[in-house]
This record gives sequence, structure tokens and C-alpha cells, in this order.
Amino acid sequence: MSRKIVIDPITRLEGHGKIDIFLNDAGNVERAYFQVPELRGFEKFAEGRPAEDMPQITSRICGVCPTAHHMAATKAVDDLYQVAPPPAAKKIRELVYSTFYVEDHALHFFFLGGPDFVVGPTAPKAERNILGVLGKVGLEIGKEVIGLRKELRDLISLAGGKVIHPVFGLPGGVSRALTEEDRQQFVAGAAHAVRFARFSLGIFNDVVLKNPKYVEWILSDTYTHKTYYMGLVDRNNRVNFYDGDLRVVGPDGREFVKFPARDYLQHVAEHVEPWSYIKFCYLKDVGWNGFNEGADSGVYGVAPLARLNAADGMATPEAQAAYEQFYQTLGGRPVHHTLANHWARLIELLHAAERMQELANDPEVASPEVRTIPRETPREGIGVVEAPRGTLFHHYQTDERGVITKANLIVATQNNAARIAMSVDKAARGLIHNGQVDDGILNLIEMAFRAYDPCHGCATHALPGQMPLLVSIYDPEHRLLRTVRRD
Repeated sequence: MSRKIVIDPITRLEGHGKIDIFLNDAGNVERAYFQVPELRGFEKFAEGRPAEDMPQITSRICGVCPTAHHMAATKAVDDLYQVAPPPAAKKIRELVYSTFYVEDHALHFFFLGGPDFVVGPTAPKAERNILGVLGKVGLEIGKEVIGLRKELRDLISLAGGKVIHPVFGLPGGVSRALTEEDRQQFVAGAAHAVRFARFSLGIFNDVVLKNPKYVEWILSDTYTHKTYYMGLVDRNNRVNFYDGDLRVVGPDGREFVKFPARDYLQHVAEHVEPWSYIKFCYLKDVGWNGFNEGADSGVYGVAPLARLNAADGMATPEAQAAYEQFYQTLGGRPVHHTLANHWARLIELLHAAERMQELANDPEVASPEVRTIPRETPREGIGVVEAPRGTLFHHYQTDERGVITKANLIVATQNNAARIAMSVDKAARGLIHNGQVDDGILNLIEMAFRAYDPCHGCATHALPGQMPLLVSIYDPEHRLLRTVRRD
């Protein structure tokens, strides 16, 4: 008799979701579905709003990564009004964004993904959280993590007005210049961030890389997919979070295509499945060929591992050294192991801290010239940044007054959705045998999505009532009894 296992809700992520696992008569997995039932309507109710309001409107999508939406929206309205911000404004934006990156990556490693390694993936459920981490590493380290995040969030508030919903991005610049005193606060915060990044990589080395069982899981086929990878790169093909071109490499690590943000619709398309409200992105250049891996599949990944795979290196010295160690340890480029996202995330944390330090030490950041006033008639604008969770597109069309007539957001988790679904399915197949399931095994399956740090509040962006609904009713033997459809 077939059997169904449900993990609902899934834990330690942004948003809501569940996993349905169907077993065959032998107790092995037939298929596991990663389902996201929540809906958001930001694209729809952006219509009729002034485009310059979008950096504030879209930052409300998520309280964890509002700065990413704020920055993508700000870049989109730059493009919409055909205006370039002054050098100081661009540096202030990137300084704030680098600060946000350090704080956000620290959140995921220590609060969301890290407990699986620091406490252990099969530890009691009540211990797999930040309190369990503190119990393992000590209260002093916990105070350091919390203190660093508070310091950086205060710096974001200093420059951005607010930390949760920043208010500083404007078409052509920022709303407020930094004073020399402000800059010195960033200098001090950046030095602390660099020390913290080194310290975090040290913890990963001691707790994860020196544990043979953890390394075995990272390298196992259960957590491995050979797909394409996408990420922003600078002119030297180095990782860049704020600006650059999109570079896609194939499963062999070779460059497949490279394009500016404005051309994204020529290369990215969306596929729909009836069991999730997330659309599944794929490469148009390859086509949709199902949830499969390899060169013939259009599935691609974004986020830290993908960014490292898509680039030729990091743009800061210590992060570059860590990047080289990463690939030497894991067998060369590209790395296809999903759990390696956690290591890649800490390398990016170091890169963001170093970049924060470079920008904070630049006197031009304190220049009063922070706005170029837009003078062109708006029509269409596209902005892209690398959110901590991966590539984020904002695309607005307006009338001649700058009022939104159409908005399209393709967020990091949506770019990753197909690969996440594959990861959950493969983990379930690799871990459940003969019907033997316990809480530790279920958490090991959850680790397959947790490595991506998904944000489903961002990724599901349809308005209730505006899309078809298909309900399938099954009996205990998984025989379809009835289908109810709403078009």
C-alpha cells in the first residue's frame, strides 16, 4: 500500500511551504513535491503607482531582504528615467548593500542553516536553532554574532533612513549625503565585519570541514545536481553583488551566455506546474525539459554557490584566497554540491566585508553630490542586483507620467525554484528506504532546500483569484477520485 509523508510546515526559511513525499509499496520514494501555497500580489497592486514609489513599495515584500528589493527597484527607476547617479551616490548604494550582505549572510549561517551543522542535522528538534548553536559555541560567540548584526543594521539605518524598509534610493541617486563622521562609523563597522567574516570561516573550517560525516554529506550524490549557474559579474568576470552583466556557465563550467540586465527576457522564461504557486524559471536558450540536470536541461541555479561557479573569482583579496581554497578542496570548478552553498555563503560574507571596507575608506563617499535630477520621459526600466539568495530582476513599464502600467519581478528563489524542487526530491529518494523515516531523516531532507536560503514570500507573486486553481482529491492508495478546477 502506498504511503504519504508530509512535512508541514517546513522550517528555518522565509515564507511558508510544505513537502509531500509519496512512497511506493516497498517503502521507497516515488516522488517528493516541494509545495509553496502562499501568494503575494505586489506586481498587480504596483499598477497605477508612481514608479519612484517602487523602491519603498517593493521593500515591503520581505522583512528579511528589503534592501535587495529596494536596490533593484532603485536601479530600475534609474533605467526608467535614463539617469545615472553621481559616483558618490553609486558608492553609497553599494556601501549600504555590502553592509546588508554581511548582516544577511550572518543571519542565515548562524540562525537558519548553521544549526544543522553546528548542533547536528539529527539532533533533537528543540536544539536545532540559534539557542542550540549558542549552547555549542558559547554565549560569548553568540554575543559577537548578535552585536555585529546590530552594529551593521544601525549603519544601514544611518545611511538608508530605516533598516527594514530603506528610504534612501531615488531615481538618479540617494536622498541623503554621508558626512565625514558617518563615513568614519562605516570605517569602524567594516573593520569589525572583516574580523567577523574571518571568524565565521574559521568556525566552518573547525565544525564542518574537520567532521568527516559532514564532508561526506556535502559530497554525496544525494545533494548533488549538475546544472547551469547564473550570477552577476564585473568586467573581469569577478563576483559583483550590485552591478555588472549576467553570466551563465554550463554544467561543465564553461561560459554559456553573458548578457546585460535589459536582455533578461531573451534568456529567462517561466514554467508553471499545478502543484505550486512558484513559477519555475529556465534558460530559453536550452528550453524546458522537465526537472532534470545536465546540458540538455534548462534548469539553472542562482545564490552563493552559483555566483562562485559563474565567476572566475572574487574581487577582493582575502575572499579570492578563500575562493581558491574552496575549489581546491572540492575538486575544481564547477562545484555541483548543494550543501556547499553554506561555505560559498561565508566566502561571500568575507567578500562583502572587504568591499564594505574599500568603499568606507574612499573619501568620495562623503561627497555632497549625490543626485542627478531625471529629465527624460519614462517608458521602461529594468534593474538587477544579486540578492543574498540569488539574482533579482525588477522590470517596470509606465505611461509618460511615470505611472506603472506593468511590473514584473523575478526573484532569487524563483530563479532557483526548479533546482530546489529537484534537490528536495533527490534528497528524499536518497534518504528514505524501506519506509524507514524519523525526524532526523526528515530534517536531512529539509536541509536540501535550506542550503538555498529560499524566500517564498518574495517568490510567489500572483494575486489570489487571478490564476487558475486545480484541486486533486486522492484516496489512501493515491488513486485520483476527483478534480476541481477554477479558471
